[in-house]
Amino acid sequence: MHDSNSSLAGAWADWWDGTRAVDLWWTLARYDILLRYRRSMLGPLWITLSMGAMLLGMGPLYSVLLHQPLNRFYPYLTLGIIFWHFFSSTINEGCQVFIAAAPYLKQGRVSSSVFVWRTLTRQVIQLAHHIVLYLPVAWYCGVHWSPDTLLFIPWFLLVLVNLHALVIILGIVSARFRDVPQIVGSVLQLLMFLTPVFWIPDVLAQEDVPARTRFILYNPLAQMLDVLRLPLLGGRPASGTCWFLLDFTILAVVVAALLYATQRRRIVYWV
Repeated sequence: MHDSNSSLAGAWADWWDGTRAVDLWWTLARYDILLRYRRSMLGPLWITLSMGAMLLGMGPLYSVLLHQPLNRFYPYLTLGIIFWHFFSSTINEGCQVFIAAAPYLKQGRVSSSVFVWRTLTRQVIQLAHHIVLYLPVAWYCGVHWSPDTLLFIPWFLLVLVNLHALVIILGIVSARFRDVPQIVGSVLQLLMFLTPVFWIPDVLAQEDVPARTRFILYNPLAQMLDVLRLPLLGGRPASGTCWFLLDFTILAVVVAALLYATQRRRIVYWV
């Protein structure tokens, strides 16, 4: 019991050392983006333009294909694609978080959590570029915001906690087993179609196939998408969605803490 407590205390101290090194992981995240668009004329503006071009083409097209009113479907699709890109990019890059940081980890005493925050910060910066695209769509489609829109802030913070835990879990497991990133990538491709990114669950329910949508209740990415998208559409997530996401977040944090406490010292040997 004493060894377990000391391991958790040491893991907490190590995680906190990396967490408070804000200047380090913020600088690393910012330069990751700047270096990616080095020598291009528009620089990081390409992040927004590429996503904007996709949304401009997909919104009207999918609205016609799925027989949905444009003013209802376009904001729904826009937020779905933006947040799904945020989730999938964070998870995919989370698998490589320690593998990519191998040169830093082998050079000296650097907390592993620095690189978790680096990955998460880089994705949040890209999300900030993308979310701007929702503003003209919301204005064009006449989205009416309400006081419930402010719920986006606490739910976004909870989603960040969830993703932070998932990056730690996947980063450690992927460093030990190199097949995991490929497996995760394939699973995410499948989940993209099983998550209501391009389609509206209510429409399927109206087609007398509600049983086919029950899997959404057990899809944590669908719940994350719901709690972020609905407030920005002027709505409020269902209580069942909120409780499921809270429970899943607690589970992810506990698993991440145990893995970080027991395996963090071995990461440098695996990478």
